[in-house]
Amino acid sequence: MATDKLPLSQILPPLIFGTATFNSQFNKDPYALDTKGLVEQALSHGVRAFDTSPYYGPSEELLGAALSTTFVRKHFPRESYHILTKVGRISGDEFDYSAAWVRKSISRSLERLKTSYLDVVYCHDVEFVTGDEVMEAVRELRRIRDEEGTIKYVGISGYPLEVLCSLAERILRETGEPLDVVMSYAKFTLQNTTLATKGIARLEAARVDVVPNASPLGMGLLRADGVPEGAEGDWHPAPPSLRAAVARAAEFTELHGERLEVLAIRYSLESWLTVGSKVGSMGDPASGVPWQPELNSQLGGQKLGVSVMGVSKASELEKTLMVWRSILDGMENGQETASQAGRWKRAHEWSLNRKKAVLLLAEGVQEDCLAEWIDHAWESPNADYVAKKFTKQTLEPPGSSLTPEASPEPTDRRGRADDIMTSLPVR
Repeated sequence: MATDKLPLSQILPPLIFGTATFNSQFNKDPYALDTKGLVEQALSHGVRAFDTSPYYGPSEELLGAALSTTFVRKHFPRESYHILTKVGRISGDEFDYSAAWVRKSISRSLERLKTSYLDVVYCHDVEFVTGDEVMEAVRELRRIRDEEGTIKYVGISGYPLEVLCSLAERILRETGEPLDVVMSYAKFTLQNTTLATKGIARLEAARVDVVPNASPLGMGLLRADGVPEGAEGDWHPAPPSLRAAVARAAEFTELHGERLEVLAIRYSLESWLTVGSKVGSMGDPASGVPWQPELNSQLGGQKLGVSVMGVSKASELEKTLMVWRSILDGMENGQETASQAGRWKRAHEWSLNRKKAVLLLAEGVQEDCLAEWIDHAWESPNADYVAKKFTKQTLEPPGSSLTPEASPEPTDRRGRADDIMTSLPVR
């Protein structure tokens, strides 16, 4: 076990840029996204962690290229940000958690991401394989960490909380070492809060250091325009009745002057900062303001719940960071921080009032629109799933119908007013 490094909870930022959107599930042609511009914009606004996976199509390659531009290398040395990736999941129904594949996958990720080390590596979607397979992968990741030094922290990710908790408990019991991190997704949202009510206590008891909450929109479910459809069509597992309830929620929020996705994002990000603080981190938060770093100590110096956000456009990133900035303004020392940074002196008061309004409307959505679907979880894997062992000798995943194109050069967005996404109001 490596002992010469800080716990992950001391250094991981509370806001992580998730790049699952750099994938054909969410975008018909991920190569057409301005991924370099997005990453540069995120870094300049204080984002210091990026989550990816080999399963996310070209995500690792696009992120690696974006982190290797002259601009990024000049202003943001590798040690200033964190890269989180995964092993084990290859395609929708293909997995390989063997030690041999883990080694190959790590080597490939290092090459794609153009880095000499990975800050965090998860076993991806652990519910699709056996517990013994997860144990083999975790042991190999820790061996690589201790003997080769190309990995710093090891964790698991997945959807069913029971599986995540049981595996965290087993890993501690059988190895004597707890997991550094367990990432849960779509389990702390407007529609499902079981990560807080059922997950935290068990994961904390299993001595898991950090529990990031990913997918605050429930894999895109909680949107006024419905679930996202990329090149793979409608892949979302939510049943029709739940989708209908979400559509009613969108109408309800519209009547009260809100977009459902804005409400859902703010509710999740803001609530998890405190609800998830026991399994949170003390890394410096993204300030949300260009070239204006902010320290954890400026927000009270306590652990903050960690969230993973995902965006595809500069306008989406801009709006998300404005919401994030407003949330931080409402925290301890928020008034002083805003004043020192030259922002509105009443930003703290505005943020607290906004929080009350968000919670009130969120309760309305939960009571009047989603009541029968609160804490509903879809099957993962579904009942007819049959795991297939990945037997190909090549490292390349199954082919995509897309023709790769070079990621566009980043766009200079200084002074650009036409890039504002008017359908996502600033809140």
